Amino acid sequence: MSIFVALVGLGLLIFVHECGHFFVSLVLRMRPRRFYIGFPPAVVKTTRNGIEYGIGAIPLGGFVKIPGMHRPAPADVESHFARALTEAPELAGPVDRMRRLLAAGDMEAAKEGVPALRSAAAERQLSQQARAAVDRGLVDIDDALGPDAYWRAPTWKRVLVIFAGPAANIVLALVLFTALFMTAGGKATTTVSSVDEKKPAYSAGLRAGDRIVEINGESVSASEISGTISSSNGRPLTLTVRRDGTLVTLGPVAAEKTESGAYRLGFVLAGEGLSLPSATGEAFRVTGLVTKEIGASLGRLVTGDGRNEISSPVGIVQGSSEAAKQGADSYVWVLALISLSIALLNLLPLLPLDGGHIAFAIVEGIRGRSVGREIYERVSVVGIALVLILFFIGLTNDIDRLS
Repeated sequence: MSIFVALVGLGLLIFVHECGHFFVSLVLRMRPRRFYIGFPPAVVKTTRNGIEYGIGAIPLGGFVKIPGMHRPAPADVESHFARALTEAPELAGPVDRMRRLLAAGDMEAAKEGVPALRSAAAERQLSQQARAAVDRGLVDIDDALGPDAYWRAPTWKRVLVIFAGPAANIVLALVLFTALFMTAGGKATTTVSSVDEKKPAYSAGLRAGDRIVEINGESVSASEISGTISSSNGRPLTLTVRRDGTLVTLGPVAAEKTESGAYRLGFVLAGEGLSLPSATGEAFRVTGLVTKEIGASLGRLVTGDGRNEISSPVGIVQGSSEAAKQGADSYVWVLALISLSIALLNLLPLLPLDGGHIAFAIVEGIRGRSVGREIYERVSVVGIALVLILFFIGLTNDIDRLS
């Protein structure tokens, strides 16, 4: 059940990300053609007001198809009509005319020539595969030549549409952090919220709802509990707790050393909710700290020191599942962290990530003209290769952790 909850949470984060692209593109009049969670083939799909909504069979992300992401090029015609030309050579004339118009940059004439090319293709006997490729190509070329095409829009519109996806994830993370700080994640109390069943505290008899009064006979406040346990350096500790109005002595029990070097007994203290302004401030503070740490981890990866910090979707689902087992607060906290991570990783200046599209939009805005398609393709190959390397490093780490 926890795996299902984790998958639903990851799907929610992808949905929020794509909603950012979708709604901002609508507002800026770059009407999307498709909105998918997952990648095709579609498991379920429906069309409303000219927009196809669907859930793909490959659950590795999602996408919003905005018309004309790239300036149309002769290669677009060649790729879609290659099979049709072998089956119906008489299409060579209208296809070559469209190719020449796109090569010359005469977009208005090319737009006017789409109906003629469509009519010529409709009159020919083509196989199902060739027909599908031609129909898809005609739609893509017609969209790319339309007034609402992405490549025609001003630079600021293009940047906004692309940045809206990561921005939606950042906003969601801030909302989730704020909600946690307003409920149970604010100022710590002396009351135990949860106890890890695999840790020393559970073995010693500590239970959720216990209120810690003393450690080794010394009274402790909420802010002193963690420091006292950490400074024990593994020496046995005796806890005095108030349970159902009665004082109970637990231990002695030794704290375990964690990977970070701190000593912990394995329990979480309940938090006292903050006001909305204070919770919002804390949410921004945590977001800044996490952003700084993610940036540092990427820097360490370049030097070869941060390899073990990378995780794949397998590890993300596994971590979310473990958090779900620990309670709603832990799950929401991890969900917020993943949402922020998705946003920051998508802002890396690599194609096909959002950051790559933003970088190219700015470069084209400065140049005053589009970057050649061949440059897009070469940079995309490098970007995809780097993303795949990160994926396989994360997958290897996750397999090692799971085994």
